[in-house]
Amino acid sequence: MSQKQAEPLPPYFGISADQALDDLTVPTTTAGFADLADACKRGREDLAGRGLDASGRKSLRRFSTWEITKYLIPVAAAHFRRVLRQNLDLPQGHSDTDGGAKWFTLDEVLRLRAHFAAEGSKSKDYQPYRPKGQPAKITAVANFKGGVGKTSTGAHLAMSAALDGYKVLVIDLDSQGSMTSIFGGQVADEWQTVFPLLARHYTQTLQADNQRRLDRGEAPLPLDDTLSEALDIKTQDVVQNTHWPNIDLIGAQLNLYWSEFQIPVWRMQSRGWKLWDALTDILEADGILEDYDLIFLDTPPALGYLTINGLAAADIVLVPLGASFLEFDSTGRFFDMLHSTFASIEDGENIAARALGRPEMAFEWDAVRAVITRYDGSQQAEMAGLIQAYLGRTLSPYRQDFTALIGQAGESVNGIYEADYRDFNRDTYARGRATFDETYAAFKTLLMGIWRRDELSEQQAAE
Repeated sequence: MSQKQAEPLPPYFGISADQALDDLTVPTTTAGFADLADACKRGREDLAGRGLDASGRKSLRRFSTWEITKYLIPVAAAHFRRVLRQNLDLPQGHSDTDGGAKWFTLDEVLRLRAHFAAEGSKSKDYQPYRPKGQPAKITAVANFKGGVGKTSTGAHLAMSAALDGYKVLVIDLDSQGSMTSIFGGQVADEWQTVFPLLARHYTQTLQADNQRRLDRGEAPLPLDDTLSEALDIKTQDVVQNTHWPNIDLIGAQLNLYWSEFQIPVWRMQSRGWKLWDALTDILEADGILEDYDLIFLDTPPALGYLTINGLAAADIVLVPLGASFLEFDSTGRFFDMLHSTFASIEDGENIAARALGRPEMAFEWDAVRAVITRYDGSQQAEMAGLIQAYLGRTLSPYRQDFTALIGQAGESVNGIYEADYRDFNRDTYARGRATFDETYAAFKTLLMGIWRRDELSEQQAAE
């Protein structure tokens, strides 16, 4: 009779202290953190460097006729080819072999879309909707819980909008610079971020304060070199092109975090400085709202001064969260903190407004939407339904699935739309793309409704 084999003990039993000592590394000093940071930097550069072109910058892949007619321009493939044959001045595409499939750059796709919009059926939406005379809409993607897909959601919405034909500006407000890495940005220091724009806004307030001091016979506060230099910097000076022809970037890097310490110092020196309006006012003053259709802001995972600037500037606030108790609970606390923060600003400003007989201020957003990300319907349907019941229409109608394509694209520092479908199983690609297409469709529906409301409101006011 065979004896029953004993169950193995859990791995945390029987550990040898001497073996543990042999495995131990030397203690870490402060300098050790610098070594670790350098190792991570080299690793990031290696990962980000994969897919760079000969000039050292990221390049965007070409798009096939199949992709263009399925996802980008609503025409049949046969009609698409016929139009190209009849219009040899249009981009004809590139082929790796004689008679092979034709592939087009996104620049060429945009030219083709413009042709179909001018010459094709008027019943089809070849160009994306934006009412004439309406400014760009600013979308902030925010949550102070990390790991919820905030940067990924913002990046893919920006790419979706670009493929749809919109001109997009992405502003990275997170000093970790993940969004900057996705778009291949090169940022040497804080002077190539939003920092000088915020400094310029403060300096303009300080100059007005100094004029009032002079009028009262008081000595003005001096402008240091940082503030003097910031006065000459416009938004266009810190915007850089990306490998997407219709996506531009204001990047971020570690030194941007210095803003979180500098902004309160400026606020103490000039109590009248409306720091929450800094980004809004600068973008408007520099004509950025006319230069672009959409602006996406990636905010830090904390409610600091940069996040407050991004949220105050936003027309639309998107809050990604996972379908779990902890993320729902954290998101609720995030909304509570938003209420406390902006109510405090309103209360402080309106005390003075009432005393001076001026109109009171009130923040307002066109829409706030929560978006469930990394969704697994087999395990999270009940929790997602519960979140939907409590948040109602604030929760976006589409739940963003997590698929194999999302993980593989993230490993190569690329967005899903940058991935070549030939590198994947066709079904895997279709499922991975579909989840972000649905997320964008929900966002675009929201955007178009807001623009249409603004357009009708303006027309009614003019009557």
